[in-house]
Amino acid sequence: MEARLLGQIKPFIVMEVLERANELQKQGVDIIHMEVGEPDFDVPECVKAACEAGIRSGYTHYTHSLGDPELREAISRHYKNTYGVSVKPEQILVTSGTSPGILLALSVLLNAGDEVILSDPGYACYANFVTYAGGKPVTVPVEATNGFQYTPEGICGKLTERTKAILINSPMNPTGNLLTPETMKAIAQYSPYIISDEIYHGLVYGEKAHSILEFTDKAFVLNGFSKLYAMTGLRLGYLIAPEKYMRHLQILQQNLFICANSVAQRAGIAALEKGGPDIERMRLTYDRRRKFLIQRLRELGFTIPVEPTGAFYIFVDASHLSNDSYKLAFDMLEKAHIGVTPGIDFGANGEGYLRFSYANSLENLEEGMRRLENYLQNFNGLDSGDK
Repeated sequence: MEARLLGQIKPFIVMEVLERANELQKQGVDIIHMEVGEPDFDVPECVKAACEAGIRSGYTHYTHSLGDPELREAISRHYKNTYGVSVKPEQILVTSGTSPGILLALSVLLNAGDEVILSDPGYACYANFVTYAGGKPVTVPVEATNGFQYTPEGICGKLTERTKAILINSPMNPTGNLLTPETMKAIAQYSPYIISDEIYHGLVYGEKAHSILEFTDKAFVLNGFSKLYAMTGLRLGYLIAPEKYMRHLQILQQNLFICANSVAQRAGIAALEKGGPDIERMRLTYDRRRKFLIQRLRELGFTIPVEPTGAFYIFVDASHLSNDSYKLAFDMLEKAHIGVTPGIDFGANGEGYLRFSYANSLENLEEGMRRLENYLQNFNGLDSGDK
């Protein structure tokens, strides 16, 4: 008898694009990466110093399973100062990135067959996490005409007695848009719990990102240091949860992960307390890239239904080129040597779109657009799936 999960977990297509790009690079091909959502910046100097100090001072042993108390206190202050919400340190579980956090949250919420509402398009791995935890992902199409926002009608049409949570992501991957406070307030009324992925908070341009904790305390909040602080490889995140679930989450953490990396946790404290100037410099740089890429993509004939104001992604309508975003993305990679993510990676409602990441230097983005322009001038359709 085969294991339950065989065939149920779908590939993460962006990683397959990246892996093929890396293969080409090994063959000597120069690739412009606009597929992966990984900051191209180095970590802040204060983070480097904290890592070195942690190692030299012997802070290399297990921490408390919930996380370094000093880090949890710093996260608590951060949410108070940034959003005006009170989060007790005892409500915070420090994790090795946000992925373990979402797995732990779903594990304490779901019984077999329980449902979690997700947006389509949405982050590719969410449905796989729900499936892995024994739940059933239920997708709600969100449309470009509505700014890729959930609507009350869309959510209400999917609610059942098995609904345990609605998952939101603002700023959103792949669209870069932010949910309005009005939408977030409305969503908070629809479900026993909201799971809010806030990993792109701080990477906003001209708007303000709101935490779901401003609207309800019946929420599981995911956040971390990978995106805003360019600390992807340090694998440091955290989960904020209702107090009644904390002991259950702690027991799972003890068994599955023990604790997050001790040195990375010291770096997290430094990032929160001293990293402000560095992240503002990075944010302003991202904004310049964002404006450049929006202009160039539009000049090249792509429609951008919603101008992104968060994260570092632009979700463009490429349906005038092909209905098969997977083939189109790999064709661009092989012929133009630029990596982009096919919209189908984010759900059926993302088909016909491509996601461009501007987590790359302006110089590389300019070269990527030159290559894309040349590709489009020579484009005669794909073997199949073209319009």
